Amino acid sequence: MSNQPTSDAASALADLVKKARIAGADAADAMLADSASLSVSYRLGTIESLERAESVDLGLRVLIGKKQAIASTTDKRPAALDELVTRAIAMAMAAPEDEFCGLAPAELVAKSWPAIEIADDGILDAARLTEAARVAEDAARSIKGVTNSEGADANASAAEIMLVASNGFAGHYRRTHYSLSAAVLAGTGTGMERDHEYATRVFVHDMPDAATIGRSAGERAVKRLNARKMPTAHVPVVFDPRISGSMLGHLAGAISGASVARGTSFLKDKLGQKIFPDTVTIIDDPHRTRGLRARPFDGEGLLPQKRKIVENGVLTTWLLDLRSARQLKMQSTAHASRAPGSLPSPSPSNLYLEPGKQSPAELIRGIRQGFYVTELMGMGVNNVTGDYSRAAAGFWIENGMITFPVNEMTIAGNLKDIFLRLTVAADLEFRYGVDAPTLLVEGMTVAGL
Repeated sequence: MSNQPTSDAASALADLVKKARIAGADAADAMLADSASLSVSYRLGTIESLERAESVDLGLRVLIGKKQAIASTTDKRPAALDELVTRAIAMAMAAPEDEFCGLAPAELVAKSWPAIEIADDGILDAARLTEAARVAEDAARSIKGVTNSEGADANASAAEIMLVASNGFAGHYRRTHYSLSAAVLAGTGTGMERDHEYATRVFVHDMPDAATIGRSAGERAVKRLNARKMPTAHVPVVFDPRISGSMLGHLAGAISGASVARGTSFLKDKLGQKIFPDTVTIIDDPHRTRGLRARPFDGEGLLPQKRKIVENGVLTTWLLDLRSARQLKMQSTAHASRAPGSLPSPSPSNLYLEPGKQSPAELIRGIRQGFYVTELMGMGVNNVTGDYSRAAAGFWIENGMITFPVNEMTIAGNLKDIFLRLTVAADLEFRYGVDAPTLLVEGMTVAGL
């Protein structure tokens, strides 16, 4: 794929960067996100809402010496863009100096990148979305024991992303997303329980069957009825694939270059060291076909690559943008992410934990007493210390079998210990963009009664 965008909008970005240079900027870049979305909400057999949204967000970043500022607008009229340049220049002149800011050297920017499948025709079809939502909710409500519905939501979006910079980079790509969710309640009175099912894909034809999504939501809600609280114990905890990816989210936050450079990460001194068992390998793949977080280039015009973030348990790299790389005296790993109105910051792309060899059933078989977690609530994670404490619900494990539902529980530990005690099942599916199979953590504190 060429690095030369052909649209009028991309040419306008190049003109905006040129005007910023003429106005006094030493360097500048401009980013545009042109998007459209359609969403349908369907509840109790009728359409509750049908909404279409279109937006154009344009951001201009200017650098004057070691000062930088970013300004944004949704107005593409020439007068508004001239005002954007004036405003950005004034903001940069008033900003404090930042010795680590700056665009990439021209020799480092991406000149080309692989073509990856991250967009289909992007037709926003209201009839198709409405039918999907209807089928999903009807299927959920058909499950015996379901007594009410929070509804089904179907969404489609398409966006074009463009970035042009004074260092010679110019690139654009288009992406689409589709999602469908259903949420229902089972039981009555104070004994009611809620659950949901959700799916999202890049291509509409890859979406799971709507009725399957609905039935899963209904069945999950019914299974949670008559939940108990369990006494405080120190037991194995198994994380369902719906929420196991949260562990990778905590890892990504801890190895973000910005956190490491500030010294606010519990892993700040662990580069090159073992933080997981030998069996654990974690990969970030920005060019994965139809990946939900795939991108041909990063938010600073650098070419990303597939990386083993953790290899055989060893942490191999930080997630770095240009600024954090300069702070740490390293090279960017091309993990910069940004919106038009925000400065770049490090973020993973398609992050996943390679599957193990045991099935979930084999993983659970050896557990005498344990907790199978299907839902996590709250954000009780301290990124500085690694302390972990979250409200949880799911099912109790007895003698190697998932038995009765439990709720109003808390699971706690420290992420350093949790990571080292991780066992990985074989059931990896790419569903969320940050994905992990079923995970077993030995010896966590579980508190209920």
